[in-house]
Amino acid sequence: MAELSREQKIEKFLDMVEESDNIVFFGGAGVSTESGIPDFRSVDGLYNQEYDDPPETILSHTFYRRNPQEFYRFYRNKMLYLKAQPNMAHKKLAQLEQAGKVRAVVTQNIDGLHQSAGSKKVLELHGSVHRNYCESCRHLHDAAYVLQSEGVPRCRKCGGDIKPDVVLYEEGLDNHTMQEAVYYISNADLLIVGGTSLAVYPAAGLIDYYQGNKLVLVNKSATPRDGIADLVLSESIGELFEKIVVS
Repeated sequence: MAELSREQKIEKFLDMVEESDNIVFFGGAGVSTESGIPDFRSVDGLYNQEYDDPPETILSHTFYRRNPQEFYRFYRNKMLYLKAQPNMAHKKLAQLEQAGKVRAVVTQNIDGLHQSAGSKKVLELHGSVHRNYCESCRHLHDAAYVLQSEGVPRCRKCGGDIKPDVVLYEEGLDNHTMQEAVYYISNADLLIVGGTSLAVYPAAGLIDYYQGNKLVLVNKSATPRDGIADLVLSESIGELFEKIVVS
């Protein structure tokens, strides 16, 4: 069977979306980079910076406990992009959900842009910068409060230390969120995986639960799972989704 041309692949993708009414989207950092949020694993990402330790070390549970001041210096500078706006991928997914076609968005991102675009069923595997809780009294604080604070942010109610509700390295994913993601992915008609290298586990292993025959991978670079996909597109995810017509 002849290899499809780029135009044919895009047309096939659009047909799949049109024909499906149980779509699940599983996304990673590449969805947010098009909104101006850097991917710290990319060559042009957070490695070109002024810290003594690599990002994976700073964003670990051990480092957070050992050196919270330095953790928060990095966190405010590199993780809080509160002016970022949803791009066309976020917007189209929200429209498709409203049209009854997308059942859930499963995301590795912590920026809240899917919700900003209007998506309702968003499963945040790695948490959200928009939820920050006091480790003493559990009072919640928004991201702006953390951004505007200095040093280790303190609770406005009791003065306790505030921790972001994000999953750091060495911490486990939330069981309920993972179970929901497995449920939606295993029941999906069409699974679209976008903007992720499928290199971070256990999140990357979620696509193994998909049982259908319409697995689409959208990523600018190759992934370890390209060989099992029914369709692989090396496209800008925002530009690709902009072509979707939501009726």
